[in-house]
Amino acid sequence: MTIYLDHAATAPINDAAISALTEQVKKLGNASSVHNQGRAIRKDVEDARHLLSELVGCNPSEIIFTGSGTEANNLAIKGFYWNAIASNPKRKVIVTSAFEHHAILDPVEWLVEHEAAEQILIPITKVGVIDLDFLKDLIANRGAEIALISVMHSNNELGSLQPIAEVVKIAGDIPVHTDAVQSFGKVDFDFKQLGTTAATISAHKVGGPLGVAALILQRGLDLTPILHGGGQEREIRSGTLNAPAIVSFAAAAKSAIENRVANFKKVRELRDYFISQLKIAIPDLVINSVSDPALPGIVNATFPGTESDALLLLLDSEGISASAGSACSAGVPRPSHVLLALGISEADADASLRISIGSTNTKEEIDQVIKVFPSVVERARSAFVVNGLN
Repeated sequence: MTIYLDHAATAPINDAAISALTEQVKKLGNASSVHNQGRAIRKDVEDARHLLSELVGCNPSEIIFTGSGTEANNLAIKGFYWNAIASNPKRKVIVTSAFEHHAILDPVEWLVEHEAAEQILIPITKVGVIDLDFLKDLIANRGAEIALISVMHSNNELGSLQPIAEVVKIAGDIPVHTDAVQSFGKVDFDFKQLGTTAATISAHKVGGPLGVAALILQRGLDLTPILHGGGQEREIRSGTLNAPAIVSFAAAAKSAIENRVANFKKVRELRDYFISQLKIAIPDLVINSVSDPALPGIVNATFPGTESDALLLLLDSEGISASAGSACSAGVPRPSHVLLALGISEADADASLRISIGSTNTKEEIDQVIKVFPSVVERARSAFVVNGLN
């Protein structure tokens, strides 16, 4: 029996998305072609764009399709930065939260290393949200130097929702981007109401296919492209449009939004049940994830006296899929920067796991996971001692 508890990494593709994808791949044509078949594919793409715009709360022309959330984030970070320094060479500061996804942090670091940008990280409070007072002081003192602000809508390891509307108010005329890939389809998200300059969403987080995402960018704005070619998407993003994936993305999003309230309730109940039972099974664990306002299904926990890689391997041997609270770059394990930003020690961060529950999970699966967890932790602790880590 396999139990999938890594929905924050990628969600199972839903029936609506599969049906739309299956039908669309049968159709022949390039959306940029002018013949009948090409125009038919273009219509399908534009219908999907229109549907997605209604679901996300934006104008259809504000949706720029990309190949991934990472590409969309790179386009936003680099595009806004290049625009800023072109208009004013002193605007070299990029502000992000200290616990952004690496799809944000890494392009910023690249700009720091290669183009003399300056990165400033907004600290994280003990309840897992950004320090708004720090941001206010920063903008009061150095606002004229800031090229852009990027703060994720919800954190992928803690589940905490961020005060994006407040960030927008504080930012004033400074562009604000939010990575909303974890939020869209799970919690309330409306681009227009938030007032951000740009936002990123991704299909595979809402039950759609891999390989398609979108940058939502306010009308009337241009970004310096990172891909050059046919200029298919507002001259900002080039590349043949992946019509089957785009149509499937819209279908998946529609299903997710229509069932969002019911799914939230189900997943939150499973998460709360899981935490309550896990505390009984492993009394000395520490829960790092937050309750509210938060995504419905994120559980981040530290298991003292263990190492996350061992926990993952042992869970995997039991048919349980989860993820570590640590990132791995170029094959070198390191503690999660998210947990470190929260003030957790390196040792505890390296003994943490993220369990992400989705709407396809059941109480029976949760009970099975709880049943095997004490043995998994015990074996992980034994390995920890044998390896001389204790």
